[in-house]
Amino acid sequence: MSTPPRDPHFPVAHLRPPRNWINDPNGLVFHDGHYHVCYQYNPHGATHANMHWGHFRSPDLLSWEPLPVALSPTPGGLDADGCFSGNAVSDGERLVAFYSAHREDRSFQHQPVTRAVSRDSGRTFSPSGELVIPELPEGCTMYRDPYVWQDGDRWRMLVGAALADDRAAALLYDSPDLENWTYRGPFATRHPEPVGGTDLLTGEGWECPQYLPAADGRGALLFSTWTEPTGPQRVAALIGEEHDGHFKAGSAVPVDHGPDCYAPALLRAPGDRWLLWGWSWEARDEAWAVADGWAGVLTLPREIHVQDDGTLRQQPATELLALRGRHTITATGATHGSQPVDLGTVGRAFDLTARLEPTGNAGLRLLTTPDGSEYLDIRLDVDAGELVVDRDHASLDNRGRGGSHRMPCPPDRPVDLRVVVDHSIAEIFLITTGQVLTLRFYPTGQSPWRLQARTAPGTRLGFAVDAWELHPLVIKEPSTGAAEPAPASP
Repeated sequence: MSTPPRDPHFPVAHLRPPRNWINDPNGLVFHDGHYHVCYQYNPHGATHANMHWGHFRSPDLLSWEPLPVALSPTPGGLDADGCFSGNAVSDGERLVAFYSAHREDRSFQHQPVTRAVSRDSGRTFSPSGELVIPELPEGCTMYRDPYVWQDGDRWRMLVGAALADDRAAALLYDSPDLENWTYRGPFATRHPEPVGGTDLLTGEGWECPQYLPAADGRGALLFSTWTEPTGPQRVAALIGEEHDGHFKAGSAVPVDHGPDCYAPALLRAPGDRWLLWGWSWEARDEAWAVADGWAGVLTLPREIHVQDDGTLRQQPATELLALRGRHTITATGATHGSQPVDLGTVGRAFDLTARLEPTGNAGLRLLTTPDGSEYLDIRLDVDAGELVVDRDHASLDNRGRGGSHRMPCPPDRPVDLRVVVDHSIAEIFLITTGQVLTLRFYPTGQSPWRLQARTAPGTRLGFAVDAWELHPLVIKEPSTGAAEPAPASP
């Protein structure tokens, strides 16, 4: 019997289950020698419903073992209509997951915190059946998404919120034992303001707050901006220092400059290294995703830190270099005139590095059809001092979204890029500044893709480009008990 062709848009080097809906990464923790990555998961379809926590673990970020679904709604319980977002901590032999308990008979904006405990390295979790914080602080109009971390001999928790005076907030609690929590007030608040000079705002409420402390006292508060009636928007950060339970920071900056990254979550890895995963939602019609049977993917794990100059910097986790396979492109040279220079061919999943030295507007084009009518552009707008990623022509199927997206790029020095493309997701790392831009695109071309260097008239582009095939992640066969829940009854 013949097997059906593989979905050409399903990523191979990005983590997700083989089917159904996923969204926010949850429960990121290193425990018992493994990286644990959970995620919002609908085991019954490719739409946002029936929220469970799916679960993978890995010893090395390269080979992943599916574990049984970590959290499932309890019929009639605190989380009867969904186990929403949160995180997990390692406490001796225990894994303790904190999450938002959703019930339809409560306001959607009020999702109190509950928890579940695993004593078998994450194979099973036992819900507490009680609210960690029974009463919400006065004046909260939105409340959800706990983030717990250890700080010396105490535990601390942030909860995303919106306040009645129109401020978005991250609320602070602390505990000596993960059992009894004391409210300490707002950790940080903002009235809506522009993010990093863009037309995006910090939002009316904050989801999924994450705290990245730093040894020198300067850290980062990451949050996902939420605004009525559109809901989720983008991801921003405040860079600053904590003083007596309050985070003092300057203006908000983007965490990801692309349109398709949301709800990133942090993991404190061995060696005091911090990793981040985000959710990259679909940028296509919902009916298309439902027909294909899957929606959403987690970004690559990224190493993240606050630089001495106060900037937030990200790069792909070092371990991912091991996914590089055959070296398909090695090209060094320069353009002459406005004729494009062919650099070679790449597959649907590749890892690329480039050093670009333009005298004017120039860049790279990924052509995904033989006639060049379908392409993704990564170009330098020297006049504006920006790197532009343009997907207006990236799919001949009009069910995919277009648009161009920008991030600042210094015009007075060579530009170093790392670009990872995996079927329908592109993550563009501007190594020069440590910034990143994530977007989804859906090429229709089936022939080998080609890469070109291109320049505007009267412009020269010096380039050094290398590209490697990208090996798939190793996803082990689920062990006994790790199967997905049975489909819901009609």
